[in-house]
Amino acid sequence: MLMIAFAWVTVLLVGGGLALDHTLTGLVTRNFDDQLGNMLTAMVASAEIGPDGEVFFNRPLGDQRFLEPNSGLYWQISGQGHDDFPSRSLWDRTLKLQSDHVDTAPHIYDSNQFGDNERLRMIERSVILPGSNTLWQFSVAASRGELDAQITRIRAILVWSFLVLGMGLFIMAGLQTYYGLGPLRRVRRAIAAMREGGAPRVNEPLPLEVQPLVEEINLLLAHSEKQAEEARTHAGNLAHALKTPLTVVMNAATAHAPDLSDTVIREAAVMRRQVDHHLARARAVGRRATGLSRAMVWESADAVVRAVTRLYPEVRFDLDGQREASVAIERQDLDEILGNLVENAAKYGGGSVFITIDAVPTDPKFCDIWVEDDGMGIPEAERERIFDRGARLDTGKPGTGLGLAIVRDVAELYGGAVTLSESEDLGGLLTTLRLPRAK
Repeated sequence: MLMIAFAWVTVLLVGGGLALDHTLTGLVTRNFDDQLGNMLTAMVASAEIGPDGEVFFNRPLGDQRFLEPNSGLYWQISGQGHDDFPSRSLWDRTLKLQSDHVDTAPHIYDSNQFGDNERLRMIERSVILPGSNTLWQFSVAASRGELDAQITRIRAILVWSFLVLGMGLFIMAGLQTYYGLGPLRRVRRAIAAMREGGAPRVNEPLPLEVQPLVEEINLLLAHSEKQAEEARTHAGNLAHALKTPLTVVMNAATAHAPDLSDTVIREAAVMRRQVDHHLARARAVGRRATGLSRAMVWESADAVVRAVTRLYPEVRFDLDGQREASVAIERQDLDEILGNLVENAAKYGGGSVFITIDAVPTDPKFCDIWVEDDGMGIPEAERERIFDRGARLDTGKPGTGLGLAIVRDVAELYGGAVTLSESEDLGGLLTTLRLPRAK
C-alpha cells in the first residue's frame, strides 16, 4: 500500500509539476515577447523616409535603455542598399538578422550572436514604408537574462513547493496506512493472545472495519472445535463398537467354546461393518470440508438399482423423477446412503420398491428423494429409535443394524436429513432423504 501510494504521488507530482512549469514559463515568455512586440510596433509607427531615402524616426522611442550602450535592449532597421540604422545601445555592434525570408508578421526567435554571456530574444518584421520601395527589416532584441531569471525563480518555487507537498503527502499516506492497518495488528495480537493464553474466541472489542473478519475467525474456530469434537466422538464410538465384539471373542477363546470359529466369524463381520461405517463417516467429513461436492442423483440411483437387482432379482424396482437433479454431496457417499436405503427396502419390503427423485421440487435449496416399499413398515413409536447404531426390528434377517445410522450420519454431515413415514401408494415404509442442492 505504501509503495503504491508513493508511486502514484510521485507520478502525479512530477506530471503536475511539469505541466505547471510549462504553463508558467510559457506565460512569462509570452509576456516578455508581447513587450518586444509593442516596441516593434512603436518603431514601425514612428519610422518615416527622409529626403535622402533613408529611414528616420519622427519621434524618439520611449525606453531609455535604447540610449544606453550595452543596456541589453536594442533595435535596428536594415534595408537592402542602405546602411543599417541601429540604436545607440548597440554601440559598435550590429544585429545579424535572418534575411533568408520575408516576415510580413512579427517573427520571434532566440539568438546567440553576442555569445553565451548575452543570449538574445529577437523579434523582427519586414515593412515597406510609404515613399520607399525598399523592404525594410525592423528588429528589436533584448537580453534573455531577465527572462531566464524569472523562469529560474518560478522553477525554484515549484521545486520546493512540490517537494514539501510530496513529503507531506508521503507522511500522510504513511500515517494513514499505519493507523488504517492498526485494527489488523490488534487482531493479530488478539489471535496471539488466544493461542498463548488459551482463550476460545477473539473477544477484544475491535473497530467495525475488521468486525466481519473477527466474526469469520470465530466461526472458523467454532468449526474447528466442532470437527475436533466430532473426531473425539467418532473415535469413542468406534472404540465402544469394537469393544463388545472383542470381549465376546476373548470370552469364547478363554472358555475354549466349541463354536469359537463361528463366534469369531460372526463378531468379525460385526466389527468389519462397524469399521466400514466409521470409515464412511470419516470420508464424508473430509469431503465435506472441500465444499465442492456435486453428484447427479439419477445416475447414482440407477447404478444402485442395477446393483441391488442382482441381490434381489425377485423385487420390482421403479425409478422416477427429475433426471437433472444434482445434490451437494460426493458421488461415493450418495451411492453409499442410497444403497443402504434401497437395499433395506428390498430386504424388508413385500416385493416392490419405488424411488422418486426430487419428489417435491418446491424447495430451491433441497432435493427430496423418496424410497418406498410395500412391506410392513415401521411403527411411529419406533421410527426414531431405528436410527440408533445396532437397532434392528426384524432380527430374523441378516444385518448389523447400521444401515440407517450410516444414512443419517452421512446426510447430516452434508447438511441434509432423513425422515421415516408411511407410504400412501404402497402402504409400507416411506424414507425421505433430503439433501442440499448443488449450486
